[in-house]
Amino acid sequence: MNASLPLWGMVAAMALVTYLIRAVPFVLFRRRIRSRFLRSLLSYMPYAVLSAVTLPAIFSATGNTTSSLAGCAAATVAALRGRSLLVVAVCACTAALLAELLLPLL
Repeated sequence: MNASLPLWGMVAAMALVTYLIRAVPFVLFRRRIRSRFLRSLLSYMPYAVLSAVTLPAIFSATGNTTSSLAGCAAATVAALRGRSLLVVAVCACTAALLAELLLPLL
């Protein structure tokens, strides 16, 4: 049981950090934020975080930057045309696959 003590300590530390990250904004911002600039900045935060997490994964997913770029471009075009998430994903996968298959022929 001695070996599991550091494991429990790590789990407790991770739980504490996770709790603090979620609780600190509630403690710091008790009143409604009145600044129009700050409210608009915070409204775009989820999109910025999602982009920061997703874009590196997109360009490292296939191991080939060209096919990743083709998939990203196809997904962007499909999304801008208002297609569903399933259609966007299928377009991205198809474009990346076609790029992978056609690149060696060029």
